[in-house]
Amino acid sequence: MSRSKVCTVALAEADRELLAKVVSSGTHPARMIMRARVLLALDDQDAGPAVVARQIRVSETTVRSIVQRFDETGGDVEATITRKQRMSPPVPSVITGEVEARLIALACSTPPAGHARWSLRLLEKHVALVEDLPDLDHTTIGRVLKKRAASSFEDVLDHPAARQRRVRRADGRRPGRLRPTLRSPPPGGVHG
Repeated sequence: MSRSKVCTVALAEADRELLAKVVSSGTHPARMIMRARVLLALDDQDAGPAVVARQIRVSETTVRSIVQRFDETGGDVEATITRKQRMSPPVPSVITGEVEARLIALACSTPPAGHARWSLRLLEKHVALVEDLPDLDHTTIGRVLKKRAASSFEDVLDHPAARQRRVRRADGRRPGRLRPTLRSPPPGGVHG
């Protein structure tokens, strides 16, 4: 686009109402409101991008990119002011189906000598030793195992909090003496 070219946008009445609602409600993202204000300003006047940019307090490049996007979407106002959806995440995940399967198989195997169960940190050390698996943090390993085996997660891994569960009061403190009705019955069927 040349700098001397006048950027105009022809909006239908329904589009103007939609943009006015977006600008006046204040419940939309700031970029969406800014794009709507630019489109309304370009529709109202036959000014260049420099004039609209000064009026809205944005750069000329921003005004030109909004007009270009309006043209690319075929005049679709909603597509112009909303955020583009990505087709893929910015960083691909290192956890693939094969990595998950191998990690679950490792967690379900017998632990190394000297250990009764697999812990997340122990799994982290063993994953680092396997050449074709990416280095994974123990928190990532825990998320993968929890997602895939939620019912047997504590069976596979030794969870330290499971051993320390106790009865607590409503305020989170330990109870002093329990009332007789809350005590578990003594072994052997003798109630007292």
